[in-house]
Amino acid sequence: MTATPASADDVLKIDIDGNVAIVTINRPQMRNALDEAAVAKIDAFFSNIPPEVGAVVLQTEGPHFCAGLDLKEHHAKRRSPTEFMRVCQGWHRAFDKMQHGGIPVIAAMQGAVVGGGLELAAAAHVRVADRTAYFALPEGQRGIFTGGGATVRVARIITPGRMIELMLTGRVIDVEEGQRLGLAHYIADDARATALELARKIAGNARLSNYAIVTAINKISDMSATDGLYTEGLIMCMVQTAIDDVQGRLGDFVEKRTEKVQL
Repeated sequence: MTATPASADDVLKIDIDGNVAIVTINRPQMRNALDEAAVAKIDAFFSNIPPEVGAVVLQTEGPHFCAGLDLKEHHAKRRSPTEFMRVCQGWHRAFDKMQHGGIPVIAAMQGAVVGGGLELAAAAHVRVADRTAYFALPEGQRGIFTGGGATVRVARIITPGRMIELMLTGRVIDVEEGQRLGLAHYIADDARATALELARKIAGNARLSNYAIVTAINKISDMSATDGLYTEGLIMCMVQTAIDDVQGRLGDFVEKRTEKVQL
């Protein structure tokens, strides 16, 4: 495993483990709440992922995944509406690069996955929670509104009606209900270990297939049925251009060198 030079004060720590990057948000004293500097570092990493990386594990230090927007910074800066609009756009850019950048992202979640922390998790493609994880959107009680993409990503996962109820009531969802709603795909005793195991498996897929899966499906879901079907065919044709990888993997199946899908 190789790592970037890091100090205890680094907001973001990057480790490269073979073809998997492990990205660790390091603000445990703030429950990993995201300030402008942390979002900028997330943006910078996902803007320039090392070419050998086939999957990313997103995790955080301490007992909580992310408590959302750094309200201490927000209160101190007394941002104008225009200034805060730019902050929201910064979150949107960073999280869009996570979701649509072409590299699968697996989030390992524990403790609070709240507000902007849930927006961060929703930008990942696979979400693994340990049994301490819980979810909430407390913006209504804070006198604010979501600004990091929840109305698009979280509402798509749990439905707009459920999101409205969570924001109005401030209700906290435990990990089991979170999994039923789709906020977590897996519940594990060790979320980090499970996320890393999944990342290694995913990184072993055909790179162009992974790219298509994480960039095309959400965009197709925004299209009409006719446009979506046409786009699906085009994406399939694009994936087929990786002819050596495609033929090799299909050949392994035809020659019974790979296991069949079965329960």
